[in-house]
Amino acid sequence: MTIFGGGGLIVHGLIGAMVSSISFTGVIAGIQDLSWDRYVKIREMIVAMPVHPASYALGIALAPLLLSVPSLVFFGGLVAYYGDLTVTTAVWAAIALILAWASMSAIGFMISTYLSKVSMMVLNNLSTLLGFLFVFIPPVFYSETMLGNLSWISVLIPTSNVAGLIRAYMGLLPLSAETIILRWLFLIVTTVVFVGLTSLKARWREN
Repeated sequence: MTIFGGGGLIVHGLIGAMVSSISFTGVIAGIQDLSWDRYVKIREMIVAMPVHPASYALGIALAPLLLSVPSLVFFGGLVAYYGDLTVTTAVWAAIALILAWASMSAIGFMISTYLSKVSMMVLNNLSTLLGFLFVFIPPVFYSETMLGNLSWISVLIPTSNVAGLIRAYMGLLPLSAETIILRWLFLIVTTVVFVGLTSLKARWREN
């Protein structure tokens, strides 16, 4: 991005790195849960306790989130160095990243609960595929303006929606106040739907 974009795209790439790090954390959390359950039998110990699937999923997702904090601080520091990152922008960016983590964690956990019999090779390939679908193909590392008339697609995907909101607050993406509000509403609704589906539809071990 620095070479071919003349340095002008470096901030877009750093924003994408922040979103991707927290998104991968969410998606892989559910798949790692299968590995822990299969080889360490952690869930066998917890399932005997009065733990709701949603509470268990939250605990599984929070652990890798804490490990991703250093990378977020590092990339956030670079964004502040290369771009216009104010305190207000940082607060809105943090809220958007938390919503991205919540929605992607819900997606990863619910998918994994239906793949308890799948081999680890398939699970690893699935995590890579989900990474491409949610991080590398959508406008996360690059601006959605490059899609032209298809830029509206970025609103439908939580990761690209979050990246677009952060860019808008940094002045890198021209969005009206009404559009920003609509994008926030769509992101919140998407997160609530995914978390709700995980809470209601995820299969617990005894099922």
